[in-house]
This record gives sequence, structure tokens and C-alpha cells, in this order.
Amino acid sequence: MSASESSVAKDAKDSGLAAKDPAKRSRALFIVAAVFVLAGLTWFLLWFFIFSTRETTDNAYVGGYQVALSSQVSGTVTAIMTDDTQHVDAGQVLVKLDGTDADVRLRQASSALAQAVRQVREQTDTVTGADATVAAREVDLRKAEADLQRHMPLVAAQAESPEIVQHMRDSVAQARAALDQAKAQAKASRASVEGTDIADNPSVLQARANFRAAWVAAQRNTIVAPVTGYVAQRSVQLGSSITPGQQLMTIIPLHNLWIDANFKENQLRHVRIGQPVKITTDIYGSSVEYHGKVIGLGAGTGSVFSLLPAQNATGNWIKVVQRVPVRVALDNDELDKHPLRVGLSADVKVDITNDKGPVLASAPQQPVAQTDVYDQVAAQADAEAEKIIRANLGSSVDASK
Repeated sequence: MSASESSVAKDAKDSGLAAKDPAKRSRALFIVAAVFVLAGLTWFLLWFFIFSTRETTDNAYVGGYQVALSSQVSGTVTAIMTDDTQHVDAGQVLVKLDGTDADVRLRQASSALAQAVRQVREQTDTVTGADATVAAREVDLRKAEADLQRHMPLVAAQAESPEIVQHMRDSVAQARAALDQAKAQAKASRASVEGTDIADNPSVLQARANFRAAWVAAQRNTIVAPVTGYVAQRSVQLGSSITPGQQLMTIIPLHNLWIDANFKENQLRHVRIGQPVKITTDIYGSSVEYHGKVIGLGAGTGSVFSLLPAQNATGNWIKVVQRVPVRVALDNDELDKHPLRVGLSADVKVDITNDKGPVLASAPQQPVAQTDVYDQVAAQADAEAEKIIRANLGSSVDASK
């Protein structure tokens, strides 16, 4: 092939490639554009159907009540019945104190109550005797007056000595004075018991109150668990001397837990009370999902309640996105199947599809937390006091009299 023919062939080849490049370039640009459009459409659909209907955060932790156990009286520890990680029931004995002094005071109060009942019973019997004395003095007065009236005609007829009549008048006066004295004594005796029965007499009520206080003080040497839960932070030691209010250990009821999720302030626009929540924890991973609901939003950001709150009225100010705690209630049945611990980390997803609910929580209609273990001690004290009162009323006097 000649040089001219080779040059012509090369030019023809180059012109063919140049004709194909615009087509390839257009096809490549179309593919890239289609990929971007598809990615944008996918992101829009994800945002519209998923991300726009929920708020998420991994700044969330398990919360719960930490019930501090303390003594109500001073004493020396003689027994410790539990330790960290152990389960305890409400009313279970956890710590015992030396109760020698309290037992002595209880016996003294018991004796004082019995003595008060007997004294009031004697006063009641005295009133009965005083009424009988008044009746007897009334009979004496009527007899003396009858004798005087019977002898007056004899004196008028000079059939009787005036001295005898005068003596009878003196007898009437003495009988009247004796009657007045008996009435005064009966009134004084009745004043201490009138309007009350033995059990409601002020003296008995005072002695009963003293006995009740002594009984409660003696029972408080046995320290019981106010709630059902698990023991943590036990600091009490055998033989140590403790004072009222000193913390001995902590009881955590793991059946009543919640999640404190710290959302950014710009995430709270559609968060409302009552919205459903899905929770996963690091301890179980995504295989275990808890279901709860929003029960309240914090009254302030975390920085406001910190030990050293930020001072923003300074010259060097940098805006920092604040976080507000949102409390989420957990399902107790799910907690029973997969127990949690206070302080564990969690991931929270709040369904904000329905944002018509309230933002501020209403006042609770019942106690948030309650225990009745101490009411039982008071009831036992009243029952023991009633036994002492009945035992000292006597067979002839009923408890209601």
C-alpha cells in the first residue's frame, strides 16, 4: 500500500472514532444521571416513608428508682440478712439492730398502759360507789325529815320536850350536809370518767400513745425492705453504729424501669406524649426489641441542671445544640422476659406520625411510688395495745364500757 493510501485509511479511521465518541459520551452521561436520579428518588422515598415519621437517638439510657435504705433509729448492727445483687421482697428483714434498750422502754410503756387502765377502772367503780352513797344519804335525809315532821305536833301539844325536836332538826341538817358532801364527791369522781369509756379515757389514750411509740421504736430495730428489688451499694457492716438517716444500701426495683432518651432540641418539634417507641439495647442487640411510649418531656435541658451550668452572657459564645431528656415507659412483660439494668445504653426510635398529643404531662392521679410496709407496724402496735387494755379491764367490765 502506498503512503497516500495509508494516510487516507488512517484519516478515515480517525473520523469514524470521532463520530462514535459523542454517542458514548451521551450514553455515559445518561447512565450517571439516571443513577443520581434513582439515588435521589430512593432517598426521598426513605425520608418520606421512614425518616420523616420517626426521631432517633442513641444517647439514651435505662433509668429506674434507686431506693435508699436507712435506719429510723440509732443502734448497733447485729445481723445483715442480704448482700449486693440479691433479690429481696417488700417487708423482708434486711438488717437487725441491738434492741435491748428499746425492749426495756417497751416493757415500761406496757406496764404504764396496764396501770392506766386499772386506775380508770377503779375511778369508774368509785363513781358507782359514790352514786350509791348519794342514794343512801338521800334516804337518811328523808328519814330525818319524816321524824321531825312526826314529832312537831307533839311539841305543839307539849307532849314532847323542845330539846328533842331541836335534836331532830340538827339531825336533818346533818343529813342534808352529808347528802351535799356525797353529791360533791360523786360529781368529782364522775368528772374524770364522764363522757368516755375506759378505752377512750384521756389517761388511757396517753398511755396507749406512749406504748405505741415504744412498740414502733422497738420494731424499727428490725430494718425491712420498703420495696421489692435487688440490693446494690451495700455499705453497712456488722457491729457498726448507725444513726437515723444513714444510708445502709440501695434497693433497685428492676420491674419498674424506663428510658431517658436525650434528643436534640431540633428533634422535639413533633415529639408528643403517648407516641409509640421502639427500643433496642446494647446488652441484647437488635435481636430483642422493646416497645414503649413517651410519657413526658424534660422541663429543661441537661446543661441547665448540671453542677456548673453554662454562662452564655459572655463575650466568647459558641452556640451548642442542646439536648432535652424524653422519658419513655417500658412494657413490664417485656422486662420480665429480658431484664435490664439501670444505666444501660439504648437506641430509641419514636414514631412521630401522630403529633396531635400533648407536650406537657398532666398531674398524676395516683402515687408514683408507694409502700405499705410501715403501715403494718402501726397496725401491729394498735393490736398489741388493744390486747393489754382488754386484759386489764376485768371480767365485770366490757371493753366498750
